[in-house]
Amino acid sequence: MKIGDKVSISPQVTDRNDWIDGVIIEIEENPFAGVVITAKSDDGEIFFEKEDLFRFLGEETCTH
Repeated sequence: MKIGDKVSISPQVTDRNDWIDGVIIEIEENPFAGVVITAKSDDGEIFFEKEDLFRFLGEETCTH
């Protein structure tokens, strides 16, 4: 992932019912948490969390 990539943001991050769309605005290598992504949603909210709670826009999540 890189800055400018379009992503879907997990409901675990947004506290919404479903994944929402956004754009990566920052990527941080945190020595304690690993890669932390900051993304801005289409409605302007900013969310940040560990990389595994984001996926490239249009990717399906594995439910197995």
